[in-house]
Amino acid sequence: MKNFLLRFVAIAVALLLGGALNMFIIGISGSVIPPPPGADFTTAEGLQQSAHLMEPRHFVMPFLAHALGTLLAGFVAAALARERKWPAALIPGIVFLVGGILAVQMIPAPLWFDVLDLTLAYLPMAWLGYQLQQKLKLSV
Repeated sequence: MKNFLLRFVAIAVALLLGGALNMFIIGISGSVIPPPPGADFTTAEGLQQSAHLMEPRHFVMPFLAHALGTLLAGFVAAALARERKWPAALIPGIVFLVGGILAVQMIPAPLWFDVLDLTLAYLPMAWLGYQLQQKLKLSV
């Protein structure tokens, strides 16, 4: 029971840190790659109305936010879990994948981006975070 609770806390911390990194990258994305002239990416309505103005470069930062947030979450979950490290790292990947699927339904984006994002930014990044933790042997 104690190990289950520790794994639960590890996953919760991983989700919080991965989500925070995701939001940070999204927050600075307009400074790194400015939105098209006249586009408002600060609201869902503005994003929907500006979708036709977006170029492939405007999808770089959202992909990085999803991929790096999940990578960090997988790494942290594996580092904090005392046992069953791979399942602990996989769970944030699944949670973020579900969020990505919901986002695809709400936020307009080209099909190529949706496919790329859903296939590469979540489960593979959780696995990579786990592999990185195993390679570095960082654990608490």
